[in-house]
Amino acid sequence: MRYNGNMMNNTMTYDFEDGVGPVPAHQHSNGGGWVADSAYALASAFVGPDAKVYGTARVYDNAVVYANARVYGTARVYGNAVVFGNAVVFDGAEVYDDAVVYGNAKVRGNAMVFGNAVADGSSLGSLHSIGE
Repeated sequence: MRYNGNMMNNTMTYDFEDGVGPVPAHQHSNGGGWVADSAYALASAFVGPDAKVYGTARVYDNAVVYANARVYGTARVYGNAVVFGNAVVFDGAEVYDDAVVYGNAKVRGNAMVFGNAVADGSSLGSLHSIGE
């Protein structure tokens, strides 16, 4: 069981299956995906029901994270960026502007995906920065 609610003190925990175990978390108001209390997803962003945002990751503006996508570590997704499928954005990576990351793409480290860039994971080795 990944979710554990405690009605006595109104806390919820969720196991993001990252080896840390259950942590305080909540379901995002716009989409219902899980967001760790240590992370942040702005109410204007969409975090779909199967998506996860944890660590100290941030999702801002009108960004969309859905399907099985995960955003964690110190990653940032913002602007009108979209992350979906089995895509993972982590470490200090940033996805922003109108960029789209999907499929099995893994964006990590200090990589930046921005502008109108599209990353699907099919030909990405070590992704550095891609954009306009």
